[in-house]
Amino acid sequence: MFEKDQYELLDFGEGRKLEKFGPYILDRPCPVAEGLDRSSPALWKKVDAYFQSREEDGGAWRASDEMPLSWTIKYGGLNFELKMTDFGHVGLFPEHSSNWDWIARQVRKAGKPCRLLNLFAYTGGATLAAAYAGAEVVHVDAAQNALLWARRNTESSGLSSASIRWITEDAQKFVAREMKRGNKYKAVVLDPPTYGHGPKGEVWKIQQHLPELLEQCVELSGGNLKFALLSCHTTGYMPHNLENMLRDALYGRRGIKIEAGGLAIPCADGRHLPGGIAARLTIEE
Repeated sequence: MFEKDQYELLDFGEGRKLEKFGPYILDRPCPVAEGLDRSSPALWKKVDAYFQSREEDGGAWRASDEMPLSWTIKYGGLNFELKMTDFGHVGLFPEHSSNWDWIARQVRKAGKPCRLLNLFAYTGGATLAAAYAGAEVVHVDAAQNALLWARRNTESSGLSSASIRWITEDAQKFVAREMKRGNKYKAVVLDPPTYGHGPKGEVWKIQQHLPELLEQCVELSGGNLKFALLSCHTTGYMPHNLENMLRDALYGRRGIKIEAGGLAIPCADGRHLPGGIAARLTIEE
């Protein structure tokens, strides 16, 4: 969990959420907050930046003069650069912080060397958590700007000398190449989008491509998979869907333990804001 001076969900409702990232308060759209009441209307008057979405081109920020182009917040020993993007994101999804803690624990349990593959890795939350715990990480994302952002996070977190391989590539193509090369991994982390495109226009559709990709990731482990994390924000997917896909990919394997459930952010008023789903898999021989 974030320290309150680094991140706090202040309120949510009426299709929006009010968050404090470091010293700055942001008001952003939040579909899961549609039809809900806000608990502290007065808080919404103290906003440093407001994002208004537009379907055709993302949206636009209205920010105070005090808002910087970028700033940094901390999570444990990790530093994350934040900035206001054209689609309302800031480069960090706080609901994943519990996953980062879990990844770090599993890396330490797995022993060295622990080689971890992070697919759809974005700005590197899972990569930093794993590297900080001592893993050798292969970080894969199709967007060059996201990969560069992750590298800056790594450097500011004092992990410049960590064993991280940076790959700008379509996840499916990269995994297929790794299988041909015979490279092996003890762990895999995936946070796939619903739809996406690789750097050369490759099409990704989660319903069509995820089951096969999971099977290939299991094959990459060479029978020595220690843990896996699968998360997503796809509408219509439930935790048991992710659990079943992991079980199918590991059909016949003994010692499987999976915990699946919803991700959520605790709010200052005691409520919790849903933020996707995840399934965490460990294997004990």
